[in-house]
Amino acid sequence: MHFNVYMDDQTGQLLNAAAQQQGQTRNALIRAAVRDWLARQNQPKWPEEVMGFQGMADMPPFEAGREQLKPPVADPLA
Repeated sequence: MHFNVYMDDQTGQLLNAAAQQQGQTRNALIRAAVRDWLARQNQPKWPEEVMGFQGMADMPPFEAGREQLKPPVADPLA
C-alpha cells in the first residue's frame, strides 16, 4: 500500500539524518514508527478516574507497612 506523507522541512531533515545514522531508509523508519504507534494505541488504558486518583487523606501510604513484613526466605517453596 502506498501513501504520500508531507512533512515540514525541519522534520524532513531530522528524518533524513536519523535514516542515515541508522543505516535505513526513511520509509523503513516511518513504517516502524507507525507500527509502534498503532501497537500502543491498541493497549488497554486505565480510565481517567484511576489515573487521576490522588489517594485518600486518612489512609496510610502503601509503603508505611513495609517494615512489618517478614524477610524473604532463601527458598520460597520451603
